[in-house]
Amino acid sequence: MARSGVRYEDVQKAIHQLLQRGETPGVQKIREVLGTGSFTTLSEHLRQWKIEREENRDEPPAQDLPEPLQTLTQELWHQAQEAARQGLAQYREEADQRVYESQSIEQEAQRRAEDAIQRESAMAEHLAALQTRLDEKSMVLAQVQAQLDASHAERESTAAKNARLEERLDQLREQSNAEAAEYRQALDEQARQFDARIAQEEQRHETAEAKLMALLDDARRERQEQEKQHVKRQAQTDKRVEGLEMSLQEQRAALVEEEARHREAKWELRRFGDTEREMIFKQEQLEAQIAERDQRLEQLQEALREAETRVARTPLPPFVY
Repeated sequence: MARSGVRYEDVQKAIHQLLQRGETPGVQKIREVLGTGSFTTLSEHLRQWKIEREENRDEPPAQDLPEPLQTLTQELWHQAQEAARQGLAQYREEADQRVYESQSIEQEAQRRAEDAIQRESAMAEHLAALQTRLDEKSMVLAQVQAQLDASHAERESTAAKNARLEERLDQLREQSNAEAAEYRQALDEQARQFDARIAQEEQRHETAEAKLMALLDDARRERQEQEKQHVKRQAQTDKRVEGLEMSLQEQRAALVEEEARHREAKWELRRFGDTEREMIFKQEQLEAQIAERDQRLEQLQEALREAETRVARTPLPPFVY
């Protein structure tokens, strides 16, 4: 209920003042004219005034005017009512047209959304197929990687074996050189001993030259025999070295073959790596397309929301006083 303080007649007078100034009556403006009154009371009085005006809106205001002026006033009132009805009809036609356009936009947005959903489903199926192919390639790549690791292990084992053979060959060469040095040192020592003995014998017994010559011949024969034995041992050593070198060459040939297999496996791995990068690139393109499709779908949804907002905000026909 309206509180006491501001009467309906006061509000009605304030509304007439606003209408004479060409302003639309409102609670705030009525309160500015009166300078007092609560919003609830003013709102109830304004609603009552609107109801009464709606009931009597087809009747011109009753005033004590001369008959010619009253006739002119009625004619102007009817012309204003006719113009208001025509304006209302035109406005309703425009509103209907806007509603139809909004409905068309909404239907187009719905159709595009359905098309986007279908494209999304197709892209999802295609992406799943690509993921399956990528998994298969990954399995093959894992197998090739395992083979490559096995080749690496075998290569390292072969390299270690070759290193051991090289080390053994170096040891045999060092041993052979040491034996040859010892033999030459022994021969030199024997020669020095023989020379000393000869010198002593020449100094002591000039007459024992024949005996010394015989001893020298024995020593020479012994030396020749030792040289023959050395040559024989050297030949045996050379033969062993030759056998080791042949084994080393075989190991080197095996190593070359293994390196060739390693290069082939490495090339195969690189090829699978290129294939994998290509699959990843295609997957990124598909993801970009999906992101673009989601963005377009969001734009369509935003356009649909804007269309609904415009329809909701479509103003009502203007009120005719």
